[in-house]
Amino acid sequence: MKNSALDTKNIWFVLAGDSTTANPPADKGGGGWGRGLLRTLQSPAGGVNYAQNGATTVSFRADKHWEKVISETKKQSGSKLVYVTLQFGHNDQKKDKGISLDAYKKNLRNMAQEVIQAKGKPILVTPLTRRQFNGNTISQSLKEEAAVTIEVAGKDHLYIDLNKASTTYMNQIGPANAEKYNRQKDDRTHLNPHGTEVFGRMVADLIIARIPEIASAFNAIASDTYIWTFGS
Repeated sequence: MKNSALDTKNIWFVLAGDSTTANPPADKGGGGWGRGLLRTLQSPAGGVNYAQNGATTVSFRADKHWEKVISETKKQSGSKLVYVTLQFGHNDQKKDKGISLDAYKKNLRNMAQEVIQAKGKPILVTPLTRRQFNGNTISQSLKEEAAVTIEVAGKDHLYIDLNKASTTYMNQIGPANAEKYNRQKDDRTHLNPHGTEVFGRMVADLIIARIPEIASAFNAIASDTYIWTFGS
């Protein structure tokens, strides 16, 4: 595909992950950054969000959601440049799921390879931080999963470090302001509608920083939406 202004807008995103990526349901369940990311795209660029509440790298495949991701990737890759975001970890780390870090690593690696086989481009995404503080500093509860995600990416795949960026931002704004993104009063994992837009934009900016040649597929930053920095 030629690298022209037209082609860089002819991009399709397919999102795979757990509730911190998923669209918010009608009930009081979780909500993630996925819808916010897709809203930053300019037509004809677009995408679809297959992320699911409660998903792990095992259940997402077992429940047939992964089949939809691969099918969509194959369908769109004939005429578009398809990027597939992979963000798991929040549920994989839970002891009752029985998924070791080694298994998590293997599952992510297999997913990335299958995306490539479907003619898509995987983007491994380190998990969005939980907004849980130890004093005025974020508790690094997903540090191992983030490190494994980057390890899987290695030199072969694209990745964005959402865990680092979201942790930096939370540390900058502090516990009181972090509460403003809670979907429910004490829910420091999922996002309310404003949080969806803020962290969706954060993901978009991280992608643009990693793949600047597709920047024209995204809307310009709305300065009144949020203020944050990547940090060092």
